[in-house]
Amino acid sequence: MTRAATPVWIRLLAPLMLLCFGAAAHPAAAQDAAPPDLPDYVIEQFGSPPPIPTGAISPELDAALRTTFIDLFDTGRWGMAQQVALEEIVQSGDPRAAWVMTDMMRFASNQSFDLSIAVATSRLLGVDISSLNHWSQMTDHLMAWDMPSFPGYLEFKRAIFTGFVPGWDDIFVEGDIDWRLVSWGGVLIDARPFGTTDEPCNCIPAADDPEVLTVAEAADAGFPADDDVIFGIEIAGESRAYPRQIMEVREMVNDTLGGRDLGIPYCTLCGAAQAYFTDRMPEGVARPVLRTSGLLIRSNKVMYDITSGSVFDTFRGNAVTGPLSEIGLVLDQATVVTTTWGQWKEAHPETTVLAERYALGRNPDFRNGRDADGPIFPVGDVDPRLPVHEDVIGVIAPSGTPWAFSRASAMTALLAGEEIAVETVRLELDGGGIRAVDADGGDLFSHEAFWFAWSQFYPETELWGQ
Repeated sequence: MTRAATPVWIRLLAPLMLLCFGAAAHPAAAQDAAPPDLPDYVIEQFGSPPPIPTGAISPELDAALRTTFIDLFDTGRWGMAQQVALEEIVQSGDPRAAWVMTDMMRFASNQSFDLSIAVATSRLLGVDISSLNHWSQMTDHLMAWDMPSFPGYLEFKRAIFTGFVPGWDDIFVEGDIDWRLVSWGGVLIDARPFGTTDEPCNCIPAADDPEVLTVAEAADAGFPADDDVIFGIEIAGESRAYPRQIMEVREMVNDTLGGRDLGIPYCTLCGAAQAYFTDRMPEGVARPVLRTSGLLIRSNKVMYDITSGSVFDTFRGNAVTGPLSEIGLVLDQATVVTTTWGQWKEAHPETTVLAERYALGRNPDFRNGRDADGPIFPVGDVDPRLPVHEDVIGVIAPSGTPWAFSRASAMTALLAGEEIAVETVRLELDGGGIRAVDADGGDLFSHEAFWFAWSQFYPETELWGQ
C-alpha cells in the first residue's frame, strides 16, 4: 500500500514534537505476535498491521498508560510526566495500547494535546497521519485490522469516558460487548424516566407514547407532505407512520401499536429504522424503556434500557450488558417499511401518523447533507461488494442466514413483475416500500439500512444477485 504523504503542517510541527517525544522510532517486533488474517482489500486500503503481542501488557506499559490517561484526571493538566509516559507507550511496541490512545483523542479539545497523542499513535502503529481527523483515521485502522485489546482495557476506557461525560458509570461494565468499537457520538445520555420526554434535555430526546393523527387530521395539519419519507409499521392490522423528519431528531420512540409495546430506534448514521417488541417479557422482567446512550458502535447508535440499566446491540436487539444480558434476552423485531407518506396512506388508509410537533421544527436531511460523503464516524473496513451508502433490505432467513437485497435493484425487479426469492424468503411490495415474507406469506421482520451497517453487523451476509 502506498500511504498518503504526511501534510505539510505535520512536517513543520515534527521538530517541536520530537522535543517532547525524542526521535521517531519503529517499535521493535513484539514476541509471540499473532499473524494477521485479513482480506486483500483491507491490506490494500489500510496496509498490514504491526506485530501484535498476546497476553497481558507489561507492568511498565500499564504504568505509562495510567500516568498518561488516568492520572490526568487527578492532576487536571497535561504535564511532563504525561509526555514522558506517552513516549514510553510508543517505545513499548505494543499496538494494542493504541485503543486507549484513540479513546482519549475522541475527547481531546486542545489542539496541542490532540496532536501529541495523534503523533504518538501514528508512530506506534506505523501509520502516517493523512487526515485532520486524527481520531477517525487511527480508529479506522484499528477496526480494519481487528486489533485486539489487552486484558484490563475496559478499566482505562471507562475512566476516560466517565471522566469526560457524566451518566455513563453504569454503562461501562463487563458484558457481551466489544468495548473496542464503542465511541462517543458527541451527545449526552438520555436518562429521563418514561413519560417525561416532553421535558427538554441536553441529549437526543426520545418520545414516549407520542400523539398521533389520522389521515384526515394529518391533511388538515399539513404534515407530513405526500413525498416525505416515513417508516411504516403494521401490527395486528393497525398501521402507523413515523416520519423520518421526526425520527432524525428523536432517534427513539417508545410506543404501543396493535396492542403491542414497541421500542423504535432510528440511527441516522446507518439509515436504519427498526422496531422491537418490548412486551411479553420473561417472568419478573419489566418492560424495557429504550433510550439513546450517546454512544456508537461502528457508527450505529447504542441504546439502553432505563429500567434495568442494560445495554442493547441496537442492530441485533440482544442485551449485551446488565441483568437482561445475564438472562440472554433478545428482543423480537417487527418489519419496518421505508416509503413515502403518500404511498403508505394510500395502501393503509386507516393508518395514523406521529404529530408534527415531535419534529422539533427541524428537517436536517442528514442523508444528503452531513453524511453525503460517507460515514462521519469510524467504521473500519467495509465489504466492497456494494457502495457504503447503498440502501439494502436486510432479513434473517428462517435458516438463520442473513440476506441483503439492494433496494434499488429489488424495487426495479418487483415493479417489473419479477419474483425475488432466495431460500424460503420472498420480497413483496408494501405501500411503496418492500418487506420480506416466508414461503407462506408470514412476516420475516425485515428493515432497510445502509450496506456498511448491515454488512458489518452481519459479516456473513449473503447478497442477492451475487
